[in-house]
Amino acid sequence: MVTKKKPTFEENMNELTTIVNKLEGGDVPLEEALAEFEKGIKLSRTLEKTLTQAEQSMAKIVTADGSEQPLSPKESADEDKASDVDSDQ
Repeated sequence: MVTKKKPTFEENMNELTTIVNKLEGGDVPLEEALAEFEKGIKLSRTLEKTLTQAEQSMAKIVTADGSEQPLSPKESADEDKASDVDSDQ
């Protein structure tokens, strides 16, 4: 049995770009254009889901005991301000 490899984010992005360029060219028959459009929508949803998951992963920090804790926007802003002060000195 052949196991199909899940495409990477970059591969999906390249495929979506190819579809967009093809559709923007305007030389695609209607039926093919509709099929490509549908495929593009599915790809864009997959890409959005991947980005959302990456955002959520990046928004977590590891505490001293190794447990994960969400990083609040305020904590992130405070850390940015602290690093700005350090770099000014």
